[in-house]
Amino acid sequence: MPPARKKTRTYDTARTRAAVLAQFGGIREAVRGLTPEQLAQPTRLGDWSVRDLVAHLGMALSAVDRALAQPTPAAPDATALDWPFATSANSSAIAAFTRRLAEDTPDLDAYLAGIEERFTAHLDQQPGTRVLATTVGAMPLADYVVTRAVELVVHTDDLNAAVPGLDIPYDRQALAACTRLLADALAVKAPGGSTEVRVPPYAVVQCVEGPRHTRGTPPNVVETDPLTWIRLATGRLAWKDAVADARVRASGERADLEALLPLMA
Repeated sequence: MPPARKKTRTYDTARTRAAVLAQFGGIREAVRGLTPEQLAQPTRLGDWSVRDLVAHLGMALSAVDRALAQPTPAAPDATALDWPFATSANSSAIAAFTRRLAEDTPDLDAYLAGIEERFTAHLDQQPGTRVLATTVGAMPLADYVVTRAVELVVHTDDLNAAVPGLDIPYDRQALAACTRLLADALAVKAPGGSTEVRVPPYAVVQCVEGPRHTRGTPPNVVETDPLTWIRLATGRLAWKDAVADARVRASGERADLEALLPLMA
């Protein structure tokens, strides 16, 4: 796991909570009308079906409720920036639990509705500074809710790719939080100031060792849109394919990020 840098962003729990609920509500509305045949369709996540993925999304949000039910750690020792680098370590256990959950949940809409209700009720009672015991470490609630926004946005894209015409919309605040966290994670993995990565309108970060520019146009620039960046950062899209299709504009000798991606998978 790359060492976490000093946290440079703070998160408004109320805004992030609203974004998470908006994204989750959009998912609920969209999957409610899926047929058994559509739920059985494959996704780009290995052997997961659409049903498995929907069950996983519920599990991702219910993780907040489960963490709130645990004893409160004495102090935080992790932030949202630690989370992207830790996801792969838990992937096998998550996959196994997800498949069992999908098999044991015949009514997905009722399952998602219950999770949404508990998330809303319990989070209203907690400050963003409340420390939670998570799989990554003891993390402030405000940070952990941001990781839930990332989960929902990334997997919304997976659902849209799996079911033609589904077109679940992206809540703007959730998309912004996802984009920024993954951009910040790149700066953690490759600290430096020689390359500027721009993901308008949400994020700009400096990264990669080398000469630091002080003014004017940086010598090394990478620019792309939020969804392309998220797909690159999570391994849904290869760097060379994104460049070849002009979904990424990269200029300068230190603008090739292929060796640094994906950040999480």
